[in-house]
Amino acid sequence: MRVLVGADVGGTKLAVRVETLDGVVRADTHHPAAGWEASPVRDAARWLVEHLARAVPEGDEIAAFGIGAQGCDTQEHCTRLAAAVEELGTPAAVVNDAALLIPAAGLGTGIGIIAGTGSIGVGADADGTVLFSGGWGWVLGDGGSAPAIVREATRAALTAYDEGLPDDGLLAALLEHFGAGGPQSLAREVNDDPTTGNWGPGAPAVFRAADAGSALAAAVVDEAADQLALLVARLVAQGATGDTVVAAGSVIVGQPRLAEGLRERLARTHPALTLRLLEEEPVAGGVVLARRRYEAG
Repeated sequence: MRVLVGADVGGTKLAVRVETLDGVVRADTHHPAAGWEASPVRDAARWLVEHLARAVPEGDEIAAFGIGAQGCDTQEHCTRLAAAVEELGTPAAVVNDAALLIPAAGLGTGIGIIAGTGSIGVGADADGTVLFSGGWGWVLGDGGSAPAIVREATRAALTAYDEGLPDDGLLAALLEHFGAGGPQSLAREVNDDPTTGNWGPGAPAVFRAADAGSALAAAVVDEAADQLALLVARLVAQGATGDTVVAAGSVIVGQPRLAEGLRERLARTHPALTLRLLEEEPVAGGVVLARRRYEAG
């Protein structure tokens, strides 16, 4: 049986969906994305083909891949990676993982925003040129992502401590999450392991502190919403088309406070845009891309 294979390769998770040519789902799998790097492209292509093929039921023939890949942040990179995959024997379309959101939502145009392990915005202009905003990594930026929220929350809590201010709940929330005995210990816990795996899981503690009344935590969440709104504004300034912002990722989907913050900012700055949280898994967009690639021959 000939099948289409869609993939969503994120910073921590690989989702793969296999569908028949007439739309019947044959497999839907999730695995850690351990070892994924978008460069060099030949190594990335081998990683993709190896991991995606494992999800395909025995005896099925892959007609095309549709891949959304974290770290594939320019049109040139995506084109080169697709070519490297095709050299291994299967037609393929490759985009940034945020670019899966629009086809996954059943739309032809729009702006995709991911806020999870990382953050990035992707759109396209009237000529179809892919546009990017953000995606610089959690050390430099990725505002609105889980690691960035923890980074900014830790900075805010420790700054308040240095200024002799009483803890309004944020410091206590971070100490509890990291199992730290005090501010100095918290700084070590965060600094000694500056990875998404260490920083990111602390984000829910920041949201809980905000919901419990911490002004510092609320300010961190507000800044995260500002950063996501900036991603949209920069894409619009570049000429991105569409009237819908489709958002996905564990933070924006799992934390209503952040989603509402982004919605409020878009209503003020870009009232023609509607925010839509993606209900379908982004990997569905990969299957759409695989189908387009197959039909293009």
